Amino acid sequence: MKRLSTLLVLASVSMFLPGVPCAAKSSESYYNEALSMHRTGNLNEAVRLYSQAIQNDNRYVMAYQMRAAAWQRLRQFQRAISDYTAVIDLGEPYFQAVGYFNRGVVKNMSGRYAEAIPDFTQAIGIDQKMASAYFHRGIARIKTSDSTGAFDDFKQAARRGDPDAVRWLDATTPDWRQMK
Repeated sequence: MKRLSTLLVLASVSMFLPGVPCAAKSSESYYNEALSMHRTGNLNEAVRLYSQAIQNDNRYVMAYQMRAAAWQRLRQFQRAISDYTAVIDLGEPYFQAVGYFNRGVVKNMSGRYAEAIPDFTQAIGIDQKMASAYFHRGIARIKTSDSTGAFDDFKQAARRGDPDAVRWLDATTPDWRQMK
């Protein structure tokens, strides 16, 4: 019994000694912790944990996606754009469409409307059903004085079910449904 107690004490102490390896956390473990922090609004801790997941696996697309979303909420727009660019570069087509869309949204949020338009266009090119990409491209086009392009985008968004586009069109052009 004394020998067992001694082994348990030595095992516990060795966990705290420098140079002694301990079980490393997986990327998924860091990601899940980060997601939990993100959901509770602890964005700085979420960013730190997403970064750990990425450090463990630099191709972890969802970690880049969610860290970008956290950066976006923290209004760290350039960092969000960088992470959404990683999503585009690393992702499958679905992730790429979402990456282009979200990067466009961040560019709109930061007043870079002309730069946002190509991102929304890329998202639409990958997923023509993405109503919100048409809507946000319409916003960018309004801000860049392309009212005809904006109107066309709002119509496309409304026809794909975007309620904001429908409300905007109903308020500005009540007969829009009869137009080609």
